[in-house]
Amino acid sequence: MPERAGGALSAREAELHAAAARATAAGSKSFYHAARFFPPEIERAAHGVYWFCRTTDDLVDEAPDPATAARRLDEWDAALRSALKGGAVEDPVLRLFARVAAEYGIPHEYPLELVEGMRMDLAMDLRGLRYRNFDELRVFCYRVASVVGLMMMHVIGFRGEPRRHAIDLGIALQLTNILRDVGEDLGRGRVYLPLEEIEAAGYTETQLMARVRNGNFIRLMEFQAARARQYYTSAEPGIALLDKRGRFAVEVAARVYAGILRQIEKSGYDVFERRAVVPAAQKYWITARALALPAVRRYLPLSW
Repeated sequence: MPERAGGALSAREAELHAAAARATAAGSKSFYHAARFFPPEIERAAHGVYWFCRTTDDLVDEAPDPATAARRLDEWDAALRSALKGGAVEDPVLRLFARVAAEYGIPHEYPLELVEGMRMDLAMDLRGLRYRNFDELRVFCYRVASVVGLMMMHVIGFRGEPRRHAIDLGIALQLTNILRDVGEDLGRGRVYLPLEEIEAAGYTETQLMARVRNGNFIRLMEFQAARARQYYTSAEPGIALLDKRGRFAVEVAARVYAGILRQIEKSGYDVFERRAVVPAAQKYWITARALALPAVRRYLPLSW
């Protein structure tokens, strides 16, 4: 039986949760910062979700070659399906995630979609997959980011219909990741920006590979950033539909990531050689501002 929220942890479970927390702190400072504002039982579950997602991603990104990545991902997929059905599993990441999924009623389709998202990354590595348009990129964003928000929606609890907003927030976060990591992804031979939009900006994939930052590139990036901001705006109403114990942490996470987007813009889209980050002091300022948002919204229009 899955451990009940708020119950005493056994020594073994405490070790698992501590490992998940360490993985979260190492893998995403922004997620870890926001998760600190959840109640303890939700924070633990959030770390378990993140640990699973990070590990799944690393199966592809940290593999020595695409063939090894493909084999590991297939094995992980099979082990995940067994774990979700209640089968015995040795891997601590899957053991913890299966307990979280069972306890909070996370639909199995969401973690399985994440695996499919990793297969899309693998297709880039194996055969140079490119996204022709935003419709194709949106599928990838849904699989690798929106499903994380949907899983967390079940962990936090909700009323009404926040699903569409959770999907939009995931897309906003992933678009921000894509813009931030343009240079890093080029090093892997990956291009996420839609080819039709690259062409429409008067830019070329050849220029992108050569890391040319000219006026056309700036125009391309401005278009991408504007789209991401639209998704942040579309996602915002869903936060109010989450259980009140989890709303603030989600608000903080969203606004910290929107802060990354602003850093990218402030740099003049210098994304080839540097990685935009939100300094710790600014994260605490964003957190303080989020505390004041309910009152501020009554008097001032706010934007992302």
